Amino acid sequence: MVAALAGQGNSGELLDRFAQPGTAVVVTGQQVGLFSGPAYTIYKALTAARLADELTARGIPTVPLFWLATEDHDFAEASHVWIFDTSFRPVRLEVKPESASRSRPAGDIVLAYPPVDELRVALHGFPFAEEVVAAVDEAYPRGVTLGAGFRTLLKRLLGRIGVLTLDPLDPRVRAIGAPLMAEALRQADDLNRDLLERNAALSAAGYHAQVLVDAKTSLFFLLDKGERIPLRANVSRGVVSPEAVSPNALLRPVWQDYLLPTVAYVGGPAEMAYFAQSRVVYDRLLGRMPVAVSRCGFTLLDARSAKLMERYRLHLCDALVPETALKERIARVLTPEGVAQSFRETSSAVQARLDQLRGTLEQFDHTLAQALVKSRAKISYQLEKTQRKIERETLRRDARASADTERLGNLLYPHRHLQERFYSILPFLAQHGLDAVGRIHGELQPHCTDHRVITL
Repeated sequence: MVAALAGQGNSGELLDRFAQPGTAVVVTGQQVGLFSGPAYTIYKALTAARLADELTARGIPTVPLFWLATEDHDFAEASHVWIFDTSFRPVRLEVKPESASRSRPAGDIVLAYPPVDELRVALHGFPFAEEVVAAVDEAYPRGVTLGAGFRTLLKRLLGRIGVLTLDPLDPRVRAIGAPLMAEALRQADDLNRDLLERNAALSAAGYHAQVLVDAKTSLFFLLDKGERIPLRANVSRGVVSPEAVSPNALLRPVWQDYLLPTVAYVGGPAEMAYFAQSRVVYDRLLGRMPVAVSRCGFTLLDARSAKLMERYRLHLCDALVPETALKERIARVLTPEGVAQSFRETSSAVQARLDQLRGTLEQFDHTLAQALVKSRAKISYQLEKTQRKIERETLRRDARASADTERLGNLLYPHRHLQERFYSILPFLAQHGLDAVGRIHGELQPHCTDHRVITL
């Protein structure tokens, strides 16, 4: 493994430490995506690096390693990335391969024209735009594969923090992992039975199975002439070389931890759910299992956006709503206090008088009292409708507030997604510099699973 990692461009103190007997590994990983993919990719790597540092400081020599999921074949997901421009408008960048098929591993797909120029245009005006574009341009020359570009940019962005990277498509890696794959093929029927029982137990306990498994499910793919094809184990025994077999999502972590002395795996919510199923595969094939650690999650703010949040008395959860709802919340804050107070007093007085009237009607005629309930709902609706009109008018008169709403909505909840799951880290680095990754790393607390807001 040391030789294989060195052959993939790893070197220095981390590789030397990995080569020493007794060294453990904190692993994380992600499907290789254009321009490093969503920001949480970086957060995964930083969580793994901080956890490895912590274990090393406690006397357990440990290195972080990023598993480049080059075998995945969801090119539609990997071929685009979202950033934002200086007006905080979302911008989609995408690339078309020279040739691709739905079954081809994404990491091997050649990019004829990576959209570096489009990135440059979108980021123009940010203080550190040229620095960021230069790093991307270096990582993604014409003709680069999606996997190679991702690996180069990841290493550049992490800088001095550093992680080892591993590409499982490397024939040297596949040769090392072949014995585990051969054993998995031999026990394929038993593994499938174990997984079906495990899924039933999860369902009975009130959980769901992250990966669908049925009697015909295969844990294997065949890598053949650049294609990744589902493989039935019962027709592969003695015919297919284990080195040409690729694991599915449930077998992959077991194969990974056969290759590496893994002490912990850092993942997101879906990956944590995989482990609930993969446990039975670990038990049968490996006899050990790493600790599953949730990655750290962040929402990043610039100073101006942080001030706007304070001005409009917004917490992050207040902003995780559709744009119309965010406008209403901000307009409510801007409504003159005299008008707001008058509405509160009027609404309270009307509700009190209606309560009094209902009590009187209950004594006179129950049917009339029930009819009043419907009328009361209509009265309340009309009061709220008038209040919303006032709030919208307030927002209309304050053009800056309307622009602020758009800025905050696009930054914090773009297309109704968490920022970290939607945007690449690149526009944030164009705002704050490449060393912002180091500042995020300094804020990171690997044992805190809360989503945190950081002002850079």
